[in-house]
Amino acid sequence: MLLFCGINPGVYSTAVGHHFARPGNRFWPTLHAAGLTGRRFRPEEDAALLALGIGLTNLVGRTTATADELTRAEIVGASRSLRRKVLRFRPRVLAVVGLGAYRLAFAKPKAACGLQDEMIGETQIWLLPNPSGLNANHPPAALAERFGELRRFVHGLRSP
Repeated sequence: MLLFCGINPGVYSTAVGHHFARPGNRFWPTLHAAGLTGRRFRPEEDAALLALGIGLTNLVGRTTATADELTRAEIVGASRSLRRKVLRFRPRVLAVVGLGAYRLAFAKPKAACGLQDEMIGETQIWLLPNPSGLNANHPPAALAERFGELRRFVHGLRSP
């Protein structure tokens, strides 16, 4: 199983009850463009990803308008909860979307996209840029390439 971990739910996502739901969030088109799903899913279909071996969670449970509203203590404290969740459900790969939040939560200030040295139990960690429409540093094609690297890595884990 592949578990995607967002930073925290936004106001819109909380209002509609689905992950990465805000219009303009590029998570869903990126999953498809990267080949992780055979079609473009909609936020209201987030539970259907489980049948594909893909789960969704958040680092911090508190809803905010932007992730910048989270405190350092919230992010660091939430990493312990995430670790417990990963140890319980044991996904093969934890894909964290959000470089800044990962760097802070895992005390890895120089972490870059891709496979991380650290593991949680037997779960490998992969770091991706945040697909939020607010993240102008990564245009859609670059996001698709990064998520495609993850797909190729996960596919390689399934190979004999």
